[in-house]
Amino acid sequence: MSGGTIDIDEFENADDDEFEERNDTERIVSFLNENDDRAWKAAMIAMQLDLDPDAVSAILSRLKERGLVRHKRPYWAITDDEERLESAYRLHQYHEAADEQYGEERLEELQTDEMEKVQ
Repeated sequence: MSGGTIDIDEFENADDDEFEERNDTERIVSFLNENDDRAWKAAMIAMQLDLDPDAVSAILSRLKERGLVRHKRPYWAITDDEERLESAYRLHQYHEAADEQYGEERLEELQTDEMEKVQ
């Protein structure tokens, strides 16, 4: 999605809630995953996504700790461990579903050992 527009076919084929605002971490992971044939400088990721460069750097560091991105200074790329990425995505989906059902304040009570491993 660039310039505030999308292809009409993408629009027509999307689910009703597909374009809801995603948080910055989701946007960064999605961007790197969609552009998995390239490695990016943090500043370029920030520019592409119209995000604060310092926030992008902090998010990338957290993603690296979780094994979801690779880093060779000054470049960043999505992990090549597809299983880990899929596991993190599933965990994210469970987290969102639990948040909707129980509210954020109760999510810590629902956390499992498997959730802690991925984080």
